[in-house]
Amino acid sequence: MAHSISARKRVRQNLKNRARNRWRMKAMREAIKAFVQKVNYGTEAEATEAFKKVSKIVDKSAAKGVIHKNQASRRKSRMSKRLKAKFATGAGKAAKSAKK
Repeated sequence: MAHSISARKRVRQNLKNRARNRWRMKAMREAIKAFVQKVNYGTEAEATEAFKKVSKIVDKSAAKGVIHKNQASRRKSRMSKRLKAKFATGAGKAAKSAKK
């Protein structure tokens, strides 16, 4: 157990920061799950709106130091790729298969 005043304060700060970071991670994960649901079962407009919301949350988590900025970028990239793949037009799919 911490004995000095500053060490006790540090313990209190760590508890608060950990709780705050856990809350941010939970909010981010819930937003990602909502986005996946919209992509799988919603319309293109709903999925696009959900992507905008989750992108903002992921960026904010990276800015606050909860996740690394590269991890935020990777998550957004994968979600964007998923969104585009799901709602690609028929012409776009035909062009991709023609390249192969």
